Amino acid sequence: MSDLMAARSLMALSLAFHIVFAAIGMAMPLLMVLAEAQWLRTSDAAWRTLARRWARGAGILFAVGAVSGTVLSLELGMLFPAFMRVAGPVLGMPFSLEGLAFFTEAIFLGIYLYGWDRVAPRWHVLSGVMVALAGVTSAGFVVTANAWMNTPTGFTIENGVVTQVDVWAAIANPAAVSEVIHMVLAAYVAVGFGVAGLHAWLIARGNVAPMHRRAVPLALSVGSVAMVLQLLSGHEAAVMVAKTQPAKAAAMEALWDTQRCAPMELGGYSDDEAERVIGAIRIPCLLSLMTYGSLDAEMKGLKAWPPQDRPRSSVVHFAFDLMVGCGMALLLTALWWGLLVLRRQPWWERRGFLTVLGLATPLGFVAIEAGWVVAEVGRQPWVIQDVMRTSEAVTTVPDLTVPLFVFAALYAVLALTVVLLMRVEVLQQDDGARHEPTSDAEVPRAA
Repeated sequence: MSDLMAARSLMALSLAFHIVFAAIGMAMPLLMVLAEAQWLRTSDAAWRTLARRWARGAGILFAVGAVSGTVLSLELGMLFPAFMRVAGPVLGMPFSLEGLAFFTEAIFLGIYLYGWDRVAPRWHVLSGVMVALAGVTSAGFVVTANAWMNTPTGFTIENGVVTQVDVWAAIANPAAVSEVIHMVLAAYVAVGFGVAGLHAWLIARGNVAPMHRRAVPLALSVGSVAMVLQLLSGHEAAVMVAKTQPAKAAAMEALWDTQRCAPMELGGYSDDEAERVIGAIRIPCLLSLMTYGSLDAEMKGLKAWPPQDRPRSSVVHFAFDLMVGCGMALLLTALWWGLLVLRRQPWWERRGFLTVLGLATPLGFVAIEAGWVVAEVGRQPWVIQDVMRTSEAVTTVPDLTVPLFVFAALYAVLALTVVLLMRVEVLQQDDGARHEPTSDAEVPRAA
């Protein structure tokens, strides 16, 4: 393995590990706040139990996410120092603002976790709201920085030196809004369906305690609304990619030949060597119509670029199809649940629905991982689109396979630790839910 590939693989591994915790940090606080608000509104102790259990789980995942995020930022500077020399003056501000938002999230999460029965309910809920807002803001600035790498603006380069930096123009780069909205909604989809699926699994095991019966509709409502909005967001993001990164768009859609009335290729394998797609379902003209609103619109194919300037369509197209496929599966699950609700049928007694919802638990996170593969591999060979190649940005330090294997082992240990901790937490939820109070009379409240 070359040092360039080792550096890219290590960054990919770190990002794939961290993005799960980043998504949870964005979306989980909203569920906690909504559950506590329901407790304050209804005086139903099951809601309070649910909010506290969710908060404990979020605290565990937040701690691991803080560690993996720190490692990721250090790797960026150590593995790609030339990139930081160019991007540092531009991205310094959004990364600083991300740090401020992160510390705000940490402070208010501490208040939320340890403020039960010590802080007045309205202030406790407000601390949860601050955690939710800070989590989204923190992730938003990171995604803005990634969007800048895709559509770099707000600077000039003279003799290899970055000059005339306009930080706010860089933050407001063309891809920023669409990427941030798409990522935030993806987090709500993944966490909403993930949490709902976990509680559905507990119900399917025979635990129909009130806490689980309340958790599924709340989490599934958040995930379903986000999934519907994600359809619109995904379309806008794809249009933005087609306008600003046409090679990435061609790789996503496995479009090799420049043509009008370009077809959409569903599934199949995009062969980078043979420069064609194999086994796909072709829908004539749909790609041109969806991208530019015209059947006759011209779409550039990958053959328009020399081979050294093309992303690997085999990887990008597969990841894109996987992301869309997971999204469609979640959408169908949400429609099934909506149908049960409209017919006033007891969804908690429908074992088939509970099984499907349980199986859907990881799909949102799989879609997030696949989406980031599309974003990052689709930009190659550029680390900053049309400005700096990844091969120009990588460190000259040799033997990068060593830290790759060391960090892989570290992430494996962290992942195992998280699984064990969350397993204990879930089992405590299962046991605690069986003995939860049936009224709110004995639940203390701060004055």
